[in-house]
Amino acid sequence: MLEFGFFDTFGRAEKSDLAGAYDAHIRAVQLAEQLGYGYYFFIEHQNAKYPVISSPSVYLAAVARATSTIRIGAMVYAVPFHHPVRLAQDAAMVDQLSRGRLEFAVGYGTRAPEFDPWHLDFGHRREIGVEVMEVVLKAWAGDTLTHHGTYFQFTGATPQPRPYQQPHPPVWMGAHSETSMDYAADMNFNVAQNLDTEAVATRKFNYWRRAWRARGHAGVMPRTLFVRHVHVAETDDQARAEAEPFLREGILGQAGVARAVSLRPDEQNPAMLEIARIALETSRSYDFWIDEGLAFIGSPQTVERLLREQQARMGYDVFCAHHQITTMPSDLTLRSLRLFGESVIPAFRGAVPA
Repeated sequence: MLEFGFFDTFGRAEKSDLAGAYDAHIRAVQLAEQLGYGYYFFIEHQNAKYPVISSPSVYLAAVARATSTIRIGAMVYAVPFHHPVRLAQDAAMVDQLSRGRLEFAVGYGTRAPEFDPWHLDFGHRREIGVEVMEVVLKAWAGDTLTHHGTYFQFTGATPQPRPYQQPHPPVWMGAHSETSMDYAADMNFNVAQNLDTEAVATRKFNYWRRAWRARGHAGVMPRTLFVRHVHVAETDDQARAEAEPFLREGILGQAGVARAVSLRPDEQNPAMLEIARIALETSRSYDFWIDEGLAFIGSPQTVERLLREQQARMGYDVFCAHHQITTMPSDLTLRSLRLFGESVIPAFRGAVPA
């Protein structure tokens, strides 16, 4: 059965009142929980010029205490920015505060300017991230921790608390490259995709499934999660009229488009070059969004149909609706969130909307 999540981002206008913005977003999570969304995710960024969640565990602790059933997490923690024992402890604390609702998702980061101010080694972010996860899993598994690696050294540390979920919370990998897909397959991690076109994401999911089977893991295959922009209104015409001006800002927003098309040499790998292409094309054409399966725009019936068709092609397990389209006002995003929850999610559960 397809599960549903709410993928959240902050708008640039919210910078003037962050306290109020945090409260508003937590109220949106509460609404999503009431409407039947099973997951709530957002992404961590550092050194950004726009409002972001830079302290994921702090924010998640607040979300945990304001909700009771929805599963929560950063999608993803940018692990090279984190001290691994502190990350393990903070995440375990969130898992305890939520009574076992944490979904722990990791990624390495893609933007060199986020690393530069902290003098972090962007070129070795994957190796650092892999070692961070090695330490996190050790910290969750025992009462004491000894680790002698390339980047981190610990002797007889006593990380606490242990996670509420045992042996640990579900782990997700925000994987773009085959190397990351192979690592996720090795580690038996769930995998998630967001910015790629449907065709590219399908190939990546299929690569990971083949890699996972080749490892001979026992048990059920881990899950796949897919994020798409969604805007639901009463009619198809209304949904397009409301969403198109914001879609034309590009999938990363206007500043993100400029950033994506001026990648530094050390950022120019196949995955990032493809994301740069998508950022540029989505700023040029509404049809590109729709034709490449990057957004679902329409009435509840249209969005349900498009989602069913895509899920049948791709086979993902969790669909995360990203209702905040660049600078779209919050009243439109909340109305879309509500319509999706009231009319689309119940259709997948065999319920008849009231």
